[in-house]
Amino acid sequence: MMSPASHIPRSADQQALQQKQHNRPIPPLDRYRPSYVYQPEDDEKSPLFLAFNQDISRLSCGTQKGFRVYDIKPPSLQENINWEPLLNGGISIVELMYDRGFAAIVGGGTIPRYPPNKVMMWDFIQRRCRGELSFRSPVRGVKLRLDKLVVVLEFKIFVYEFETLNLIFNADTIGNPKGLSAISGASASPFVFACPGLQKGEVRIEWLRATPDKKLTRDTTMVAAHDSHLACIALSFDGRLLATASNKGTLIRIFSTFDGTHLQELRRGAERVEIYSLAFSATAHWLAVSSDKGTVHVFGLSNGYNRHSKHAMSLPGNANPGSSLSFMKGVLPKYFSSEWSFAQFKLPEEMRSIVAFAHEKHILYILSSDGSFYKCAFDPMRGGEMEQKEYVKFLKLKNEIY
Repeated sequence: MMSPASHIPRSADQQALQQKQHNRPIPPLDRYRPSYVYQPEDDEKSPLFLAFNQDISRLSCGTQKGFRVYDIKPPSLQENINWEPLLNGGISIVELMYDRGFAAIVGGGTIPRYPPNKVMMWDFIQRRCRGELSFRSPVRGVKLRLDKLVVVLEFKIFVYEFETLNLIFNADTIGNPKGLSAISGASASPFVFACPGLQKGEVRIEWLRATPDKKLTRDTTMVAAHDSHLACIALSFDGRLLATASNKGTLIRIFSTFDGTHLQELRRGAERVEIYSLAFSATAHWLAVSSDKGTVHVFGLSNGYNRHSKHAMSLPGNANPGSSLSFMKGVLPKYFSSEWSFAQFKLPEEMRSIVAFAHEKHILYILSSDGSFYKCAFDPMRGGEMEQKEYVKFLKLKNEIY
């Protein structure tokens, strides 16, 4: 089960840049990838990686001494002792495959368990790696679906068929040290995929469809999402909506993946921040956003696509508040016509966090970089401050985390 792939730069200049990027230490902030949480590598007991699985039933935690898997079983969070791996060394990525007993893992930290340029296929039942993919440069991100595996390098992205590990698509990108990418969750054709383009602030959207004779067709759309570099991207579960944030962190933009149409603009705030996570609700009625300021925001999406139409949906009672001067849109700067968040939750401290919507309606899960899990509820009619329903310090569920 081995299918090596190589990262080949497009030019001598880019090759030199890649070599320079490859040789330099990666600052802690650059080690952060959206939907994942990273801590500085000299902090032995803090997580290197945190992520939810595809159906938000589990979370994974990579550390300097291996990794852990936790079940999200209301009303409590429980460590899955059956999935406790028997390995030692730093793990920087733990991408779970639903509850199928499989994960794609990548070594990291001060003493990596595996080379950072390899994706290891971990079998929880047999408690061993059953295969690997090797690359010429460090792996920056991994995404899994029942039928697809996506591997992100700093200047290139590869898409594989999961069962056979046959390479079906690859693309060059602008420098992507955070490993930005997003895939649709529905395991049926078409497969929607988003990644940085070749220009600053640009997003590449790919629709891959299977024809009746099982051939793949590909439609590509390039979206000029922001004037500055991308900080975070996310796709709705069905892949019809794209959310983007730049490294300024003030605006979140929503686009149609059909044709790249700009549908909605949301304002997190006026102060520059680092956006860490974007998450759509299952129905794409809501979008959650987390940043380094410790406040999680929920926005109502008035322009979401439903399953039967490309036309905008109206969501009575949950419109995001706007400026009192929004009626002068087009005359005053965008600041006064943007939509502000509908609901908010403030973490005890300013820290990194990721977010995901629970299967329960109007419930949001938050994972923070200090190893805390929050379950919060928001009022779909009134919005405002969210109510904390549960708090668990999951890294203390056992005396040791490794």
